[in-house]
Amino acid sequence: MMMGDTMRTIGSSMASLFFFWATFQQIFPDHLKIAIKEFLLSTIQQLSIVQRFSDRIINFFSPYIVINFPEYEEYRFNHAFAAIETYLGAKATDKAQKLRASQVKESKGLVLKRDETKVRDVYEGLNYVVEEGKSIEARNKKMKLYTNNPSSDWGSSKKSMWRHIDFKHPASFQTLAMESKKKEEILNDLEAFSNGKEYYKKIGKAWKRGYLLHGPPGTGKSTMIAAMANHLNYSIYDLELTAIQNNSELRKLLTATSSKSIIVIGDIDCSVDLTGKRSKRDSDLFSKNDGEKGKEEQNQSSRVTLSGLLNFIDGIWSACGQERIIVFTTNHMEKLDPALIRRGRMDMHIELSYCSFEGFKVLAKNYLDLDSHPLFVKIESFLKEINVSPADVAEELMAKNHKIDVDGSLKDLVQSLERRKKNQRGNSHDQKKKYSDRKLGIFNWASKQLMGRH
Repeated sequence: MMMGDTMRTIGSSMASLFFFWATFQQIFPDHLKIAIKEFLLSTIQQLSIVQRFSDRIINFFSPYIVINFPEYEEYRFNHAFAAIETYLGAKATDKAQKLRASQVKESKGLVLKRDETKVRDVYEGLNYVVEEGKSIEARNKKMKLYTNNPSSDWGSSKKSMWRHIDFKHPASFQTLAMESKKKEEILNDLEAFSNGKEYYKKIGKAWKRGYLLHGPPGTGKSTMIAAMANHLNYSIYDLELTAIQNNSELRKLLTATSSKSIIVIGDIDCSVDLTGKRSKRDSDLFSKNDGEKGKEEQNQSSRVTLSGLLNFIDGIWSACGQERIIVFTTNHMEKLDPALIRRGRMDMHIELSYCSFEGFKVLAKNYLDLDSHPLFVKIESFLKEINVSPADVAEELMAKNHKIDVDGSLKDLVQSLERRKKNQRGNSHDQKKKYSDRKLGIFNWASKQLMGRH
């Protein structure tokens, strides 16, 4: 009798439970059902008796499948991660209980983002999430300026290979102090590259392009890179070679860059020894004992090499990623190994030289909103005779005390050019005198040698 009563009670309870469950499935909307399930699961997890087995129990009862999307998968950047992050970040914040606020430069209001570990949404498939995320990113795309973290930080959960900030440099080709013909040539080349996906595929080459910017300091190499990025709406990766230990790290960094980007290696002649020639330190290895030589060889092997860099620029690794521009800058082109800058690696060599009169007129328009002035003739004459960088000219034209003084600025520039002309003449005279004295010294030495023989 007692057993029968017990079974009837259990049966009645089970029937009630199934009735409740059927009613629950029919009446409650999907998002409310998910919320109730999460509440019940979290309640079960709080019970002391199941805490030790909570993961197994929750996984057994949970209706969800957990899929992790890492930011980087081995060498390559996980584009699904970026799309999903954008999609979830774009969900409405009016229902979120925790928000993270920041104020962007030149913005009057706050930028609000979710600061919760969970975002509840009706799942319409991974393809939908990724495509929607890419669409949102394209509509709201902001250019980024990246720089590489030291490899010792790559294992940190909070740091990846690259860190970034928003890129907001105002440079454009219209404001570059450069001859219009050269500007047009560069712009045409950039346009041909950005629209050349099918062409590169047809000829069987990786969709990339190399630019070598060379010239004296202050001639606008950094400004040129900013103008290229703004024109194409590309992000910039500023690669610091001295923070990279070896070629393997270099490959990881470069393959983790995104498409539609400019990879910049600035002052490449100063970054690392990429001459490809034997240095004095290499020669010294043969004069050291075995212990010292081993340490030296170990240090040498933990550096980026010329072949390692070339392998990514033009070797088999160059196809890992599409629509990338690689830019080298240098003040001393003669110091670079010819293999590094040959055509096909650095496809276009752009010389950024001293300020010409046409370049000056662009600067005058930028800084003084000026198209002509009586002093232009004198300035043109000076610029034909002396070497002065666009940066130095721009410094003279900048507003003094936040006030634009056209006549005063141009007079300051003329005086500065006059001083430079005198200094350059003086330096030229000194060099000629040194050369003459050297020739005279050689002649006297040769005469003494001849007299000694007789």
